Amino acid sequence: MYPESTTDSPARLSLRQTGSPGMIYSARYGSPKRQLQFYRYLSVCLSANQCFLSQRTWVTFGGQITDEMAEQLMTLAYENGINLFDTAEVYAAGKRSSLVITTKIFWGLKASLERLQLEYVDVVFANRPDPNTPMEETVRAMTHVINQGMAMYWGTSRWSPMEIMEAYSVARQFNQIPPICEQAEYHMFQREKVEVQLPELFHKIGVGAMTWSPLACGIISGKYDGRVPPYSRASLKGYQWLKDKILSEEGRRQQAKLKELQAIAERLGCTLPQLAIAWCLRNEGVSSVLLGASNTDQLMENIGAIQVLPKLSSSITHEVDSILGNKPYSKKDYRS
Repeated sequence: MYPESTTDSPARLSLRQTGSPGMIYSARYGSPKRQLQFYRYLSVCLSANQCFLSQRTWVTFGGQITDEMAEQLMTLAYENGINLFDTAEVYAAGKRSSLVITTKIFWGLKASLERLQLEYVDVVFANRPDPNTPMEETVRAMTHVINQGMAMYWGTSRWSPMEIMEAYSVARQFNQIPPICEQAEYHMFQREKVEVQLPELFHKIGVGAMTWSPLACGIISGKYDGRVPPYSRASLKGYQWLKDKILSEEGRRQQAKLKELQAIAERLGCTLPQLAIAWCLRNEGVSSVLLGASNTDQLMENIGAIQVLPKLSSSITHEVDSILGNKPYSKKDYRS
């Protein structure tokens, strides 16, 4: 545990080794007047440490909110210690020297860099594997991007563990650059990949985990109670799949579980979204949790999950697991 500060001292960063999967070092950053933030390394290879809460911009930015609100949210996030912003073909801004910027590569990384007004990004992600392209070609392309100075590292997004391992093996075989982390969906209703599969990869090849959708596309926010409110994400064009999921039988069962989880959140003095985000953060195999917000109140509520994390005792975690009833089983325990 870190000693609590009792003086009005300047904010500073303190590191300690943990020996835990996906968390080589942890750190506490802050002062009595500033929101405490904790930092984890993205992988064994990447030395830049980023806040384990990150801002995801590509869903709400450019679609659900104005440019002015987007800029306000990014500034507020940065002022509260968030230094990793995940983008995809959308404009973002900020002090380049003190931020970790990522973007997914589709067809135009150069054009993306121009819109970002950057010379390079820290991590470029290959979003979904291309089954029609040989893995060697994909690895060579990502290595070329790095060698050209457009990115420092590359990672995968929505790849299976087998595909990540193949990329790593191909990179080693042909003296190319392997991926350093995987972006994976992780929340209370989806656990297998992050809790069982990725820890094995971390211990074998050092690949870290950056997770997205901690609120399951807003389902865990509590706003979908058997209905789809106007102006919610599920009401938007292109999100019929989310609407169908919410109104399905499985969706109704999830809503029933969320009501039980709401009672736990009330006991802890937090909101349901804060409990859900803190629950994701309690997994030390997670390097960073990508957040989404459409207004400043949502963003500050999300950041407040850090204060909930110390309250997640083993008994609380066990109670949450009992309600969810979906804890994946692993033959290996990497915490020992």
